[in-house]
Amino acid sequence: MSQISKLICFGSQLIDGEKGVRFNVGVNGKPQAAFVVRFGGEVHAFVNSCPHLGVELDWEPGEFFDLSGVYLVCATHGAVFMPDSGYCTGGPCKGRRLVSLPVRERDGEIFLGEGLELYVE
Repeated sequence: MSQISKLICFGSQLIDGEKGVRFNVGVNGKPQAAFVVRFGGEVHAFVNSCPHLGVELDWEPGEFFDLSGVYLVCATHGAVFMPDSGYCTGGPCKGRRLVSLPVRERDGEIFLGEGLELYVE
């Protein structure tokens, strides 16, 4: 993997409560799966790792939301997370949080925050 621009995706790729965009971020110098979603008109990004077992959340690439588009869900054990904070409201890791990543939206583009590395395969 190689380091590239901090552009994750275009804002038009993210619709409230629908499919997210996967990407890889450098965590402690190693690439790790991550994702960004839109909820309540805002973009939110997290490391793609359930606090329960460390498995990736999405049941299909980019499919993080439940059918209502209100909660993020771990496909493995059904843990339910708030999409704005990553806080787990139900399931085996209740009370814990997803690891949040800083992102910002500017001029229709979603960027990874300062101090982090974005990777592509």
